[in-house]
Amino acid sequence: MNTLKVGDKAPNFETKDNQGIVRKLTDYVGKKLVVFFYPKASTPGCTAEACNLRDNYQTFLSQGFEILGVSADSEKRQQNFVAKYDLPFPLLADEDLTVINGFGVWGPKKFMGREYDGIHRTTFVIDANGIIEEVISKVKTKDHAAQIL
Repeated sequence: MNTLKVGDKAPNFETKDNQGIVRKLTDYVGKKLVVFFYPKASTPGCTAEACNLRDNYQTFLSQGFEILGVSADSEKRQQNFVAKYDLPFPLLADEDLTVINGFGVWGPKKFMGREYDGIHRTTFVIDANGIIEEVISKVKTKDHAAQIL
């Protein structure tokens, strides 16, 4: 797993979100962007994280940030997640792992003694020029907005 670091240029990406709209990194040139990667929509930790960001969304906007969530879930599953929890930001449906691998957050994990490959919960803060300003790998799902802001 070769996770991007502070100072790296964020990889350009192009993939569909929960509404089938194609999102690209270039859409956010000139804006600060928070990209959070999470393992699976509607699971307890991912829900806590997304809802914490939702509850602080106006603060992010007031500070000039846009937010994108990314997982390997389908558009339909992402849309259900957005609808169920009234999430105000787009969720990318990266089923082919292009964005996930581009940021280097796919790799070996352990859960309950079992090893498998999956998404490492990681958040990247990207500046207006597409450069990574911050990488948060120890995400506090219930207080993630405070970690970022």
